[in-house]
Amino acid sequence: MIDRARETLKSTFGFADFRGRQEEVVARVLDRRSTLAVMPTGAGKSLCYQLPAIMLEGTCVVVSPLIALMHDQLRAARANGIRAATLTSADADWRETLDAFRAGQLDLLYVAPERASQQGFRDLLNSAPIALFAIDEAHCVSEWGHDFRPDYRQLRPMMAAFPDVPRLALTATADAHTRADILNQLGIPEEGMVVAGFDRPNIRYAIGPRDSLTRQLQALLASEPGPGIVYAPTRAATERLSESLATPGREVRAYHAGLPPEVRAANQAAFVASENMVMVATVAFGMGIDKPDVRFVAHAGLPKSIEAYYQETGRAGRDGDPAQAHLFWGADDFARARMRVAEVEPQRQAGERTRLDALGALVETAGCRRAVLLRHFGEDPPETCGNCDNCCDPPKSVDATVVAQKYLSAVARTRQTYGAGYVEGILTGQRSDRAEKNGHDTLSVFGIVEGEEAQLLKPVRRALMVRGALLPTEHGGMMFGSEARGYLKGESELHLVVPPKKQGRRGRSGRDSSPNPVGDPLFDALRDLRRELAEEAQVPPYVVFHDATLREFAARRPASRAEMGEISGVGAKKLEAYGDAFLAVIKAH
Repeated sequence: MIDRARETLKSTFGFADFRGRQEEVVARVLDRRSTLAVMPTGAGKSLCYQLPAIMLEGTCVVVSPLIALMHDQLRAARANGIRAATLTSADADWRETLDAFRAGQLDLLYVAPERASQQGFRDLLNSAPIALFAIDEAHCVSEWGHDFRPDYRQLRPMMAAFPDVPRLALTATADAHTRADILNQLGIPEEGMVVAGFDRPNIRYAIGPRDSLTRQLQALLASEPGPGIVYAPTRAATERLSESLATPGREVRAYHAGLPPEVRAANQAAFVASENMVMVATVAFGMGIDKPDVRFVAHAGLPKSIEAYYQETGRAGRDGDPAQAHLFWGADDFARARMRVAEVEPQRQAGERTRLDALGALVETAGCRRAVLLRHFGEDPPETCGNCDNCCDPPKSVDATVVAQKYLSAVARTRQTYGAGYVEGILTGQRSDRAEKNGHDTLSVFGIVEGEEAQLLKPVRRALMVRGALLPTEHGGMMFGSEARGYLKGESELHLVVPPKKQGRRGRSGRDSSPNPVGDPLFDALRDLRRELAEEAQVPPYVVFHDATLREFAARRPASRAEMGEISGVGAKKLEAYGDAFLAVIKAH
């Protein structure tokens, strides 16, 4: 059976062989065994149900959380000749879809969990043979997952009505606790779990303090010419940043839940179709993005958790080409997060604090970022990865425990009332009318920090806020948090990461980081043709062919359909639809 699957993989998708654990998952599904597949974004999860859907008798019902995501996957499936349809509130052709389903003319039917859990849909499923239930973004079924969706809890009763139909749950983002919950909630045996690992080796992780955010983002956009996503913490920030980052020839748009639906839809469609647009978005611009050629993801503030960070950065480089993930954080991010934790139900507070502490460890580590991420998901990675900021340019670590004690002493002596600028002025002995009026120029802490210690004050404040030793007051001052006592009594140590000094323009330039040939007239002509064909078919360019396939066209210069069909990513349907047009461009060069 798996040999026939490999033949179908080549003829339909244009791939000579499976990647990673795909073969194991596909083999289990073809053997009609229920499975949970935990695979990193970009590892080809959708192929694990699309390939069996072609081979098995009946329709594969795919439960997916967002309409936009379903429509992206629908376009890609149809481009490969797969008989697919969506049944959503946005589809005008729902009657034709129902007729095709009942007539057994669909390989794939995509639905949302809200529809799948209704009795009417269960009745519909009785009218035609079902090959497989595929549950995408399966972490949504778990209250331990970071994107819990209550309707996912209703899927098990729906599937239980069809005991002979296998179940395939798919997720990229689930720690051990969440994985166990998914198995339990969806009725999948423990032996059915396939964990492919969480590493995304093509993504370069970089994390640093926010310091003139707009300038930092402008530098990132200048070095990364491809499509990108900037996640901003508020709706207002998305609009402000989208205006300040736009430049001639580089469109930047905003996306958030407060925009009119037609504007959101238009902005998302433009981004999916573009080859260099940047979207500044809240996390509302989330799982609905199935765009493989995103070259960078930047966070303009702290994500909700390591799971959320992993999933959001995972939207970069899904095509396997090099990609960047930048996080710009501030101490106030952690302070606000700690205040939010204090407001949740008491039984959830310990778990939320653990998640926040894990984020603190990630942003403050002097070691490998990837190792911290992978250990969080239960893996045992190497100590260094060679593709994160700390591995490529190792920082120094200094003992700042004494400076932390001085800082907290100054906050205490000024009665936990004043902001960072004032407290740091007292510590460095800056005389002012305000300090003299308050009598703070006579305090024992006045002027006790100088020289190299003075350079550490801002990083120390950030670190104390990350650790919950300092909290902001509602009037812009600072007060002690629960961890302050340990530092003041000498029971806790503070070791700080000191980033390396910047030397000119840091990091890889956009041209260096892109694997695409620069100035190759054939490659450029192939991209131009792809753009024309995509506009004509009203699909994004990557649905026609990925950049990697165009690179192979330019390098190997196939002279016939047979030669072109040997190139990865060229299935029979695409060869028939586009082969002659691309061969003509290759011949002309």
